Amino acid sequence: MCGIVGAVSNRNIVPILVQGLQRLEYRGYDSCGVAVHTAGGLHRARSTARVSELQEQVAHDHLEAQTGIAHTRWATHGVPAVHNAHPHFSHGSGAKADTAARVALVHNGIIENHDQLRAALQAKGYVFTSQTDTEVIAHLVDSLYEGDLFEAVKAALPQLHGAYALAVMHKDEPQRVIGARAGSPLILGVGKNGEEHFLASDAMALAGVTHQIVYLEEGDIADLQLGRYWLVDKAHRPLTAAQRPVKTVHAHSGAAELGTYRHYMQKEIFEQPRAIADTLEGIEGIVPELFDGVGEGAASAWRVFKDIDSVLILACGTSYYSGCTAKYWLESIAKIPTQVEVASEYRYRDSVPNPKTLVVTITQSGETADTLAALRHAQSLGMTHTLTVCNVATSAMVRECELAYITRAGVEIGVASTKAFTAQLAGLFLLTLALAQSKGRLSEAEEASHLKAMRHLPAALQAVLALEPQIIAWAEDFARKENALFLGRGMHYPIAMEGALKLKEISYIHAEAYPAGELKHGPLALVTSEMPVVTVAPNDALLEKLKSNLQEVRARGGVLYVLADADSHIASAEGIHVIRMPEHYGALSPLLHVVPLQLLAYHTACARGTDVDKPRNLAKSVTVE
Repeated sequence: MCGIVGAVSNRNIVPILVQGLQRLEYRGYDSCGVAVHTAGGLHRARSTARVSELQEQVAHDHLEAQTGIAHTRWATHGVPAVHNAHPHFSHGSGAKADTAARVALVHNGIIENHDQLRAALQAKGYVFTSQTDTEVIAHLVDSLYEGDLFEAVKAALPQLHGAYALAVMHKDEPQRVIGARAGSPLILGVGKNGEEHFLASDAMALAGVTHQIVYLEEGDIADLQLGRYWLVDKAHRPLTAAQRPVKTVHAHSGAAELGTYRHYMQKEIFEQPRAIADTLEGIEGIVPELFDGVGEGAASAWRVFKDIDSVLILACGTSYYSGCTAKYWLESIAKIPTQVEVASEYRYRDSVPNPKTLVVTITQSGETADTLAALRHAQSLGMTHTLTVCNVATSAMVRECELAYITRAGVEIGVASTKAFTAQLAGLFLLTLALAQSKGRLSEAEEASHLKAMRHLPAALQAVLALEPQIIAWAEDFARKENALFLGRGMHYPIAMEGALKLKEISYIHAEAYPAGELKHGPLALVTSEMPVVTVAPNDALLEKLKSNLQEVRARGGVLYVLADADSHIASAEGIHVIRMPEHYGALSPLLHVVPLQLLAYHTACARGTDVDKPRNLAKSVTVE
């Protein structure tokens, strides 16, 4: 979601701050800003347009400085407007707006007790100029300031209830920035010869500036100065280099180059053969060791798999649908009872814990707030066997889980997830096979067959991508509609849900997904010629049942758009549009059938002229509840 960049250096860091914001644009935002420390005090520029417009402002104002903070905001408290944009200033108690600013602050997250803090600060004479919870923190830090910004921030943090990543400056302390995190990601970058230091919410923001990264843990506070930095933990104990080591992280800025593609989403859809090949690279056989942990609490997958008797999957959004697909695999192949929970719901309901459950989290970023909180809730209930399928090896989720499988989808810029989803499915299928093997439920012949199918996936995906011209023709019809229905059966029902989600996210067409067998239990009432019905129709055991559902749609004048396998014997006719998939792919069919649905959403959005990569109201990495 929101993005943070901060810097302390002996060179002009304004271009670095702006470039960092540009590299964080993919996370989603509706305003942006930068504040710097100059000889004349604190100065800022803010905009509700793109970062490119902020860059023009900065150039026009000849803004140059050696210390600064910058931010992209995704609105939570207060409408997207300049007065709500970060950085926020505090001018001091009783000060007028034209008084020199004392504190500048940027913030990711949500402060839940901001109303109470606001009332207390107003009683002390602080004047608020925004509707945000963030301005409360700036005034609170100012109220506690007694000549040392680090001590003021340290005193303020215990009063904040909620989630935050902060970067703070004070007018009386040039070349100093304080950072802190709890519930939102924040990293420290070590620059040239250790002389300059940076803060960021994502290593991508510092690509090309530094590869030397320190990952801050929950409750850490960082003090950045010219030529040095130091850290304390949530108990305010000094942290050593061994406790928070500097890691070399190559966040390739080249991943953010469009090349010949129109949008990042299109680029990432077509990168899926490569993403799957990379995710499966080097796998010669199915062994539990593929899932050995890499975090601080790393464990042996072989030992964990022997000890568990069920699986609980926790995820949000697109990752939740990959988990729903995996449930079919885990129960049919590994014969392990599996439950899939929406992470934001699981943590707030009473459940029955089982210490022999493997808790599996699925997240692209590894920083999804609801999923992290759900993991911690499960752990607090005594379910300590944890595994994550994640795309970021250095994320909080990987560090907090016993076991991990790191997908290699690469950086995903488009807000609507595509290649990360199929890479998750590949990782979850491997997990299914590894669990089946550990339980003695996978024969050598079955293992060989599944591995052969997985190695063929990149080529099979290329063949599906070749269907793009036919899907563009469908998209021209969908662009004129305002509603759509998606149907699927069995393990393709989650794929129908993912297809509906993609259409909603980027084209703004209302779309619902249903198990095809539920059609006559409600949604059939909506079917007319103005309600296109997309059906995922692989040639499996449920095909004949699905054909009956298609007839129910046609009998009501509905128009069908069918993704059928080559040998499924569903023919195009009046009101029935059929695209034939290149081949039937058995258990791995969901990875292939989702790709045409991604392309359908993409080309429909293009036809409607929406902002494909940055859909309204959405963000890439959801780091708040």
